[in-house]
Order: sequence, then C-alpha cells, then structure tokens
Amino acid sequence: MALIDLRSDTLSLPTPEMLQSIVTARLGDDSRDGDPTVLELEAEAAQMLGKEAALLTVSGSMSNTVALRTHAEPGAAAIVEESAHLYGMEYSAIASACGLLVMPVRGHHGAPDLDGVRWAIRKAKTMFPAPGIVCLENTHNAAGGTLLTPAQTDAVAAAAHEAGFAVHLDGARVFNAAVALGVDVRELTRSVDSVSVCLSKGLSAPVGSLVAGTRAFIDRANRVRRSLGGAMRQAGIIAAPGLVALRTMIPRLRDDHAHARILAERVAAVPGLAVDLSTVQSNIVNVDVGGLGIDAAAFAAPLRERGVRGLPGMGTNVRFVTYRGVTRSDVETAADAVAALVAAHPWTD
Repeated sequence: MALIDLRSDTLSLPTPEMLQSIVTARLGDDSRDGDPTVLELEAEAAQMLGKEAALLTVSGSMSNTVALRTHAEPGAAAIVEESAHLYGMEYSAIASACGLLVMPVRGHHGAPDLDGVRWAIRKAKTMFPAPGIVCLENTHNAAGGTLLTPAQTDAVAAAAHEAGFAVHLDGARVFNAAVALGVDVRELTRSVDSVSVCLSKGLSAPVGSLVAGTRAFIDRANRVRRSLGGAMRQAGIIAAPGLVALRTMIPRLRDDHAHARILAERVAAVPGLAVDLSTVQSNIVNVDVGGLGIDAAAFAAPLRERGVRGLPGMGTNVRFVTYRGVTRSDVETAADAVAALVAAHPWTD
C-alpha cells in the first residue's frame, strides 16, 4: 500500500527540470566574488517581490533570523501574532541569535489585532531600549493556511512605521497567498521592510529560502548571514532549482488549494471530526479530533497504519497539507481512510 504523506509541503520533491538544472548550473564562490546562478536568483526574486535586493539562505528559519537580527538591536521587542510560526517554532533563534523578546498579540485566523499591535508598540517603546520589529505571517501556518490581504498588511505596517518599527513578513508561503487572493505578490509585500520566501515548500525546490528588502538592508543582512555560518561556496546548485521553482511552480499552487478544499469538505462530514472550513484558504487543513475523545497522536498513529500520514499537534489538532505530487485521487483516498478509521474507532477497544 502506497503511503499518502500529508504532513507538510516540505515533502514536495524537485521536478526533473530542477534536477537537471543542478547539473548544468554556472558556479562560483558565493561568499567571495559571487556565484552567478545565485546572483541571478537573487535579482529575479527581488524583482518579483518588489524589493531592491534579495539574499539566498539555506532555510526559512535562517531567512527570518537574519531579517530580525538585521532590523533590530538586542534587547528590542519582536511583536508577533500569538500563534505565529516565528513564536511557536523559531523562538530559540530569536532569543539566542537575535537577543529579542517576543511580544505576542491576539489575532483572528492569524491576522494580528491592530489595536493589540498598537498597544504592544506603545509598551515596547516605553520599556525597551531600542526600536523593535513587527512580524507578520502569510499564509499563516498554525491558523490553517489563512491569508492576510494587502489591506490588512498595509494597516499593520502603517502603525509600525509610524512608531519607527520595522516590519518583517514571514512569507514562507506568500506565493500561495498571492495565488489564493488572485493578486500580484508585490501587493502583499509592498508595505513591509523585508520578506522571507521558501523555495522548498509548495514551489518544490529541494532546499533554499530568500530574504528580500532594500539594498542597504541586504548588504547588512549578508554580513549577518556570514556571522551565523550561512556563507556558502558553489551555491548555484541550490539556486538553479530555485530559479526553476520561481519560473514554473507558482501557477500550479492553485491545484494544491483545490485538493485541500476537497479533503477538508470530505473530512468535515465525518462524525466526531471538526474542520473550520473558513480557514481552508490555501493548502493546509486542520482537523480537530477532540470530538472523538482522543488526542491528535492517538488519531494519527492508526491513520498511518491505513496508509495516510497527518501531522499531530500537541492537543487535538491533526494537520494535513497538499503539495505537488499529491493528486485529487490521493486526497479522496485519504478522506476515505479517515472516515473508515473513525467508523472503526480502534481507540475504544
């Protein structure tokens, strides 16, 4: 039985064109004179994102860490929505590498409350020795792949800039957001000072992330990246498939969104399971199994035995993510497996 693995879109595999591009990439020393393929990727990504320059890193976490350390001095505040990935999964780097204190604010579907952001800024300006940074996330992972509109982003950015705070967008899946909203990605990045983008999730490249901003910001970010051990050599082998990803993979993200909707609607109809369909806006589906009287781990384990893998959270939430290589037939089979598991309810034996 083939395993349908829906834990994350980081499981997406590179296309044959991406693999071939690695073999034929023009290479150089990225940390010295520059790798020509890296420089090409950085220039193209910056133009796509509406920024002056971009910098290649090995991961989204490194891109976010570089951005925060470049923008804010140690001892400053990093204001985030309370369930942001930066807060839930990257807090160690924010503390140890950046020396920032995270100030979470409440939000709705991943969008931080504007009054909460203003309150946090006022408190940070009173209590902290240096200007801080406001961080946004689009799409929002923990909220279920939900979207921030250009207007929502602009409003938070205006409040931050008025107080002298920089704004960073964790845009690991920002192209998913642009496709789902039907807008140019630059509408989602126009008011932020920096943005990170992952190449290795829905875009299917094997590795790599980018951070983009002004030329002055990227010049300093490059030195910060070096201080974190991120200087690379013939990094064109990373950049080449990244170029293919940016040029060919973005339009097809709508297929992932459609497959996530099919899965969500099918699973939502299963007694004992709950799916907030209003949050299924891109390629992530959060399923609450609490109605079965069990936690996420107790549900995910027997589901794997039926050939489907989801990602269990700490409580009763199991996450499913669609990506290139996951077909409509796969999500329908996964939904059938979920329904069959609930019908069998093995956890009551």
